[in-house]
Amino acid sequence: MGRRPPGLALLRKAALTLGLVLLYYCFSIGITFYNKWLMKSFHFPLFMTLLHLLVIFLLSALTRALMHCCTKRSRVVLTWADYLRRVAPTALSTALDIGLSNWSFLYITVSLYTMTKSSAILFILLFSLIFKLEELRMALVLVVLLIAGGLFMFTYESTQFNMEGFALVLGASFLGGIRWTLTQMLMQKAELGLQNPIDTMFHLQPLMFLGLFPLFAVFEGLPLSTSEKLFRFHEAGLLLSVVGKLSLGGFLAFGLGFSEFLLVSRTSSLTLSIAGIFKEICTLLLATHLLGDHLNLLNWVGFAVCLSGISLHVTLKAFSSKGEKESKLHKGTSSSPDLELLLRRSEAEEEEEEVVTELQH
Repeated sequence: MGRRPPGLALLRKAALTLGLVLLYYCFSIGITFYNKWLMKSFHFPLFMTLLHLLVIFLLSALTRALMHCCTKRSRVVLTWADYLRRVAPTALSTALDIGLSNWSFLYITVSLYTMTKSSAILFILLFSLIFKLEELRMALVLVVLLIAGGLFMFTYESTQFNMEGFALVLGASFLGGIRWTLTQMLMQKAELGLQNPIDTMFHLQPLMFLGLFPLFAVFEGLPLSTSEKLFRFHEAGLLLSVVGKLSLGGFLAFGLGFSEFLLVSRTSSLTLSIAGIFKEICTLLLATHLLGDHLNLLNWVGFAVCLSGISLHVTLKAFSSKGEKESKLHKGTSSSPDLELLLRRSEAEEEEEEVVTELQH
């Protein structure tokens, strides 16, 4: 027996990466079309979001328990002071981002939602500059101009444009900029111990639920309480069907976060960013073929311009993160998320097999 050929190892790695990307696509694209599909028959997006948050919390708690059994490590639990002071702003912005995004599906098409949500990068850059996570450069200005210009071209004279839905998803994108900036700052605080997204989801969901509940009570509380689809149901089978459909979104949302982490821990954040670009293309193509979204030539050109801006941003981040990784390697520091350790266990076993084989020879 000899050492396995490098080509075979490379092929296995490529196959695993492709599998993780496809898993991420299934959850990410699936939840977008799921939301649009459900909003056609169930017109309570905020209640749907609250139920999703509850499902995610339960699944993240179960995952933490399983990780504790596998790794024998106690999971992080924040103090109330840290929880309310540091987690609450992130939770509130995240809840409003998701809530408004789901709300917008009542009014706009999947293609307009996908395009407008891509503008979140503009707000992420804005708040990164405010919180001094990024430095102002001409390349960033070009990124902003490309994305903003592409968004304008995409929405200009769109035959399926809805101002109310556009305002909702644009507001969600603005909140998304705050959300991801605060999330980055939260996960980078080593003393909090929230580097693992499973732990982050576990701590965010309760405050997200409480933050979104007042908005639900004002806009959907009374209509939902008198709706025959839930509280005033006449058939138990119909109620179970509605609850099942609503719960499905919670599993998709948890799977999305889980698949993103698997993809990043097994490959890199650059892979996730590049996969996200192609995901937008797949979503738009599926929306035109499956849902009948109408896009003219100017809309497609605007989409291409916006994608070029996003691609430029991803490229800039790749070059900047490369320098950061090299400096961390020189310092001898590395992140070791629990799931990454579990994922790499098979690689370690393979290396041990190869060492044993060499010793036998």
